[in-house]
Amino acid sequence: MVTPCDIHKRREIVFHALPPGQVERALDLLGGLPGLTVTRVDNGAVEIRYCVQDYTLEWIESALMQQGFHLEATLLIRIRRALAYYSERVQRQNLRLPEVQTKNYKAHVEAWQKRPHGDHDETPAEWRQYK
Repeated sequence: MVTPCDIHKRREIVFHALPPGQVERALDLLGGLPGLTVTRVDNGAVEIRYCVQDYTLEWIESALMQQGFHLEATLLIRIRRALAYYSERVQRQNLRLPEVQTKNYKAHVEAWQKRPHGDHDETPAEWRQYK
């Protein structure tokens, strides 16, 4: 069962038509990475599956571009790519353990409750009561 906050991702990488043969080279290159499954979708795209704790789409695509691959850059693909980058970045940040609370706030709360605070109405009590 797949949930919206699943850490196992399935993404599609679409390559530009030129230069030819990019999909085959990408299959060879990405197929050697541990924990990453890559399959051919069509002539110009591959589907990758990975755990967001190990890889991110941003890291994979930037590594491909450094190797000389040309990715498709239509508006829709760029928007999808930016959304995937952002959501994976936030998800990786949220997977970290919460910080340990080192301060003891109980003493501050008790002192605040004993001290008069807030807005006080200086109207006499007989004016505030309905008769």
